[in-house]
Amino acid sequence: MAKLYFTYGAMNCGKSTSLLQVAYNYEERGMHVVVLKPSVDTKGDNTVVSRLGTLRTVDHLVHRQDNMQEVLAHVFEKLNKKIACVLVDESQFLTPQQVNQLHVFAHTKSIPVMCYGLRTDFRTDGFPGATRLLEIADDIKEIKTICSCGKKATFNMRFINNKPSFEGKQIEIDDQADVTYKSVCADCYYRIAQLN
Repeated sequence: MAKLYFTYGAMNCGKSTSLLQVAYNYEERGMHVVVLKPSVDTKGDNTVVSRLGTLRTVDHLVHRQDNMQEVLAHVFEKLNKKIACVLVDESQFLTPQQVNQLHVFAHTKSIPVMCYGLRTDFRTDGFPGATRLLEIADDIKEIKTICSCGKKATFNMRFINNKPSFEGKQIEIDDQADVTYKSVCADCYYRIAQLN
């Protein structure tokens, strides 16, 4: 039985690297995959970019108004190959409705859908897509990473011009407009927040 999978973790934990490894594993065995990512993630344009330097062009950039079942039908027709699985990078940027559509797709087409993304933003608020994935995904897994203090990092701290920021738009892609992110543990997050 195919499932909807959600693999999440703090920034820099290796989510995109894991997605690329899964794609490689399928293709090494002669199977075909479809790779998607939301268009709002402008980092790497139309590619999935791993911080290790590996990258891959996506089969489709998902826009907020897209119906995922229609997108996948179109991509499958264009590729004209039997698809073994669907991989979605930066899935926190999907709408809840798109997550619902992926869930229906996995269960009605018997093709696994593997989503990778963040659970929460820099304010510790959930992304709507990630929240819906946590609610309905059939299999949920966390990829762990560490804070600079050595504890498990669970939060994503935003820096603007190298200064911590705790307000602003939920979506600001790193490496643009002097925005960067750092994975931190809860202790460090609250300590830095109290100092600012």
